[in-house]
Amino acid sequence: MLSRYIELLPNRQNTRKLLSKADSKSPKRRLAYRKLLPKSVIAGACFTAEGKAPLVFIDRNVMMNSEVFQNTVLKGVLLPWVTSHFGQRPFTLQQDWAPSHGSKSTKSVLDAHFPGYWGKDMWPVSSPDLHPLDFYLALLNTWDDIDDNYLRRTVDSVPDRLKACIEAKGFNFEHVLK
Repeated sequence: MLSRYIELLPNRQNTRKLLSKADSKSPKRRLAYRKLLPKSVIAGACFTAEGKAPLVFIDRNVMMNSEVFQNTVLKGVLLPWVTSHFGQRPFTLQQDWAPSHGSKSTKSVLDAHFPGYWGKDMWPVSSPDLHPLDFYLALLNTWDDIDDNYLRRTVDSVPDRLKACIEAKGFNFEHVLK
């Protein structure tokens, strides 16, 4: 399970425009305007080697806390999908351990509905190269069009990434993968 804030406005610090000396003091010098509360959304995604759950979108006006994560994401979307997708077959939930994912009340929900989930002890600190969504997928407008074979290859690559993470002692290792 992965949740990300998506900001629709560009970061003006990363936006540059070359202007002539005459235009350097004109209104043309402004490219992006920073709003106090830019439009954003939290997007959550979950997939396996055999399929993908529906995307979850949390409006920017909703604070992503443990209660929202548990009710909207885990119980509202993921649990029904897992139940229909896996039935009685075993599976392991892997998540990125954002603060709302690691609270005591969330752990109780995970224990009750997702036995065998990967706890924080299985997840190295600062591990951006391990989560399949972080290293293979960006949020796509066509989530439903993502091929299940692509997801299978993505999930199958996790053991090699875990080995590389161990060899790199938990530091970034993307550059050493084949």
